[in-house]
Amino acid sequence: MAKTPAQRIKKHGAKAAVPQHHLPPVINPTTSRTPEKAQSNSNLILIAGVVASLFLFWYLHLLTLDQLRQLTGGLAMPDSLIGGFDPAYIGQLQAVMDADALGQLNYVHKTAGTLFPLIFGFTWLLLIGTNVARKAFRWALWALPLLFVVVRLWGNVAIDGVLAAEAPDAGQVALASGLTIAGWVLLVLSLVAGGAAVLLKARSKKAAS
Repeated sequence: MAKTPAQRIKKHGAKAAVPQHHLPPVINPTTSRTPEKAQSNSNLILIAGVVASLFLFWYLHLLTLDQLRQLTGGLAMPDSLIGGFDPAYIGQLQAVMDADALGQLNYVHKTAGTLFPLIFGFTWLLLIGTNVARKAFRWALWALPLLFVVVRLWGNVAIDGVLAAEAPDAGQVALASGLTIAGWVLLVLSLVAGGAAVLLKARSKKAAS
């Protein structure tokens, strides 16, 4: 019968040999994550995000919203008006857009109109985050795509609201118009911020070398 360590010590004294138990290693050294691998993964995600953003912008603004003009006698959708719109323009759209046309625009807002700002915003947050080291400056640049996402999604709801209302007041139209203008401005500023982030990192690498 095998003796326990306590029985060995009692019989042979403190010098009794006690068997040692060794646990197998739990970390596999072959799965180490290097900074180079992490950077490579980030670059792949960035490329996919940029491609998806370009495709969704083309699909939303240059294809779908432009095709909806066939239902309005050539009048552009409010989303496409960089300079905004007034109550008179909304009245013209309401006069030519039936329930089916309004439903199609609402569907576009819920699909491509939602996916584009979300994917663009995520991609630009990652782009800025991987290229800007200073925390305060990074947050300042992050504010632009974050605001863009909020403004564009809010603008979708506001535009659907004024077109669906029987008699939208000037305040509702002004809000929808202001959000549309702000969305375009924030999109351009976000693009500039992303370009500045990449340029600053390239200059810092050149200075370090």
